[in-house]
Amino acid sequence: MNPTRLVVFAALAVFAALCARSPGRTLIYLRFLLLGLAATVVLAPFAWLLAAIFKDRTVFDEYLFLPPPAEWSSRTLNLDNFRELFRGRPSVHGTAYFWQYVLNSTAYATVSTVLNLFFCSLGGFALAKYDFRGKAALLVLMLGSMTIPSALLLPPLYNMVVDLGMVDSLTGLIVPGMVSAYGIFLFRQACMSVPDEMLDAGRIDGCSEIAIYFRLVMPLVRPMAAAFCLMTFLGTWNSFFTPNVFLQTQKNFTLPIVLYMYVNDYQSNYGVFLAGTALAMLPPMVLFLALEKEFISGLTSGAVKG
Repeated sequence: MNPTRLVVFAALAVFAALCARSPGRTLIYLRFLLLGLAATVVLAPFAWLLAAIFKDRTVFDEYLFLPPPAEWSSRTLNLDNFRELFRGRPSVHGTAYFWQYVLNSTAYATVSTVLNLFFCSLGGFALAKYDFRGKAALLVLMLGSMTIPSALLLPPLYNMVVDLGMVDSLTGLIVPGMVSAYGIFLFRQACMSVPDEMLDAGRIDGCSEIAIYFRLVMPLVRPMAAAFCLMTFLGTWNSFFTPNVFLQTQKNFTLPIVLYMYVNDYQSNYGVFLAGTALAMLPPMVLFLALEKEFISGLTSGAVKG
């Protein structure tokens, strides 16, 4: 009998003995054991990535994770992958640096998220709390546009950006996507839960409509706004297809495009690509940790009848 089967049989025997003695407590232990195994499976790739970015290229394939502590040295663990990553790379338009791509992605994702939050929340607020001619038709048209594949709209969108002279720039990426039907619909649903009596009270107190929007509506839909910000930021940060079509100069590239290039450029030194991937994961991770409570609250709002 091999060691694996021996361990499995021993674990089953212990489990059977515990069940016979205390079934309730055994099920609790089993639940924690299964959760621990699931967490290990989920976190193992991140642990491998963290170890890979610090391993030297000469020992990259020798160890699954880190080498034994007795072999830790500058020859096995160092920062060479990051030095190579941030080293300038020649291009047709001059030397390009990795930090430029980080700034491009940060500016693209941040500005797009702020603009989407502002315009989508305004549109959702108007559709939820104002009555005007053509409101129902506009809502149907907006929802119908969500069924059209985004790739189908790319050729006319690219033609429009070229006519406006915004091709090969972050502006050409940000302006066409600064509002979305999906975001307007989300904020419409969130704003419908705001009592009309509260808005009327604000008008009686002398608040303008824009003051009602900023001071009354937005604080009440903050969980949905946080969830929308996180989803929009992740979508633009990881966007590959549209920036790859619109951007032509290497200095204007975003991180997903550059990391795709690095897969082929660093086949013999895979640690450099993994170092870039690890850095690209940090901003979304920080944003998620900052908005975690609001994000979960926004996703579960309305799930419980009160």
